[in-house]
Amino acid sequence: MTWPPAVLEHAPRIGLGLAALGRPAYITSERSSELGNDRSPQAMRDRTEEILDAAYQAGVRYIDVARSYGRAESFLAGWLAARHLGPDDIAVGSKWGYTYVGDWRMDAERQEIQDLSIDTLNRQLPESLGILGANLRLYQIHSASLENGVLSSHAVLDALKRLRDRPMAIGVTVTGPDQAQTIDRAVELGMFDTVQATWNLLEPSSGEALARAHEAGLTVIVKEAVANGRLTDAGDQPALVKAAAARGLTADTLAISAVLAQPWAGIVLSGAVTVETLHSNLAASADRWDAELAALEAELVLPAQVYWQERSQRPWT
Repeated sequence: MTWPPAVLEHAPRIGLGLAALGRPAYITSERSSELGNDRSPQAMRDRTEEILDAAYQAGVRYIDVARSYGRAESFLAGWLAARHLGPDDIAVGSKWGYTYVGDWRMDAERQEIQDLSIDTLNRQLPESLGILGANLRLYQIHSASLENGVLSSHAVLDALKRLRDRPMAIGVTVTGPDQAQTIDRAVELGMFDTVQATWNLLEPSSGEALARAHEAGLTVIVKEAVANGRLTDAGDQPALVKAAAARGLTADTLAISAVLAQPWAGIVLSGAVTVETLHSNLAASADRWDAELAALEAELVLPAQVYWQERSQRPWT
């Protein structure tokens, strides 16, 4: 399958990820003020549909979900059916490899468990297809790393290659301080249509590898552009807030603009849970990130190990 599909040709480069909407708890900041206390399945479904409506009206045509995002696939499928939208209207990407075990509880000891075995792929692919059907255009490995070894599993790789017979694009998402090496390994395999990675002003270490992936023909999808809320007005980076305010912008707009300014960035995911935040994210553009901000970029960057250690300690709220 050719990726990206035609529906994305004239769409904004910002897509919508439902990681923070398909389940009651997630690691993004400010959830208590943005979502309130009602995190019931119906409340979260209503909020998801509200954000999807606003995104679609604004021209967003790529939606990112996963089996581990609680009921995100189900919420999305219901919205697509109710609006009579199909694969020619919206491109949907999902992922396999994590299982949601939070049981819709805020205080669950664990919210998700990773298992990138062929057994998990064989179980989760039919589950996603059963919910999303023909709307599922891109199927991705969820958080590959050299350490977990999924890119060395012949059984998994052979099964993913066979998905092109459906036809379906296949991708890989990466995580952790060694993202760059994992991206290079994925490119070497020569079988992926997309690569999804974290790149933001605090953690830009994957940039050169993403440029190589882009040059090799993969579409680059960027996640966590605002670092799970750290690069927002309510975050922990006052220098970014000040620079954004001086330009009449919010911090998230400027942070996402920094990603859009990267020549290799294809799609940048918004994780918005309010319409206001979505519109703030969508106000980003490459030309808002100017040469005067180079010093700020150097000031914000963290060692990759530090960034990922801090991320691992963020609470599910």
